[in-house]
Amino acid sequence: MVNIGYHTAKMHGKFNRSVYKAAISQIVSIPIKQSRKVSISVYALSCERDLPEQVASIRSFIRHVGIPDTFTVVSDGSYTDSSCNLLCRIHPCVEVIPLQKFVRTDLPQCVLDYAQLHPMGKKLSALMSIPVNGTTIYTDSDILFFPGGIDLGNLSKSDNKYSLYLPDCSSSLDERIIYDDSERLNPVNGGFIVFRHELDWTFAIERLANLQETPSYFTEQTIVHLTMHHNHGVPLCSKKYVLNVEDQFIYPDKFASKKNALRHYVSDVRHKFWFNAGI
Repeated sequence: MVNIGYHTAKMHGKFNRSVYKAAISQIVSIPIKQSRKVSISVYALSCERDLPEQVASIRSFIRHVGIPDTFTVVSDGSYTDSSCNLLCRIHPCVEVIPLQKFVRTDLPQCVLDYAQLHPMGKKLSALMSIPVNGTTIYTDSDILFFPGGIDLGNLSKSDNKYSLYLPDCSSSLDERIIYDDSERLNPVNGGFIVFRHELDWTFAIERLANLQETPSYFTEQTIVHLTMHHNHGVPLCSKKYVLNVEDQFIYPDKFASKKNALRHYVSDVRHKFWFNAGI
């Protein structure tokens, strides 16, 4: 039997995205009604393909969380000059930096090699290069922020010294660099991180350096998972910071709520991003 709700939702999302993409140059010129400033530096790594998502994500952050000190988009190298200019037109806090200029020169060779082989290797090199001076956020471009995101402004003022992570709804790990069953517990999603300090990546990077086979898609997330736990990271509330695919095969977005801070629209539910992107 055909799942009408699911297929209708997919078509709805595809249509909304096409409309948003067609109007994107006008959308970035619409002022965002926000005067609240938050002492947060935000970083995102994205590509030309995901320009509409990146624009919508930035606008939702400013609208619902506040105006950060900076919102830095790290280009994987595919953004055109016109797209970079478009991103910067969203708000004066937005800047675009090419990955090759952003990445630290002292990264381990195994990380640089991974970055040459796979897009997720580029993401790992970007995460490891983020400067942390005060509360610093990394966010994927397929995350939308909601009114509950004002909570992030409160977190930025907290004295809590441990970094915070988005709990994953499944264990998406590269088993080749998991050495003990206990290391699978409390899976970390690499799409949203609140840094309190620069992380010590040594523990997990040694696993990458010892990997005899080619790193894969989930290698990056596994390194983030191991690193976050090694640094005593604390999970964000999964009811407010949402990564959930239980509504994948129904029409509505069950987790879009004014009470929520964000939802990470991973690939299974990416189409629902466009139910709530707004302008």
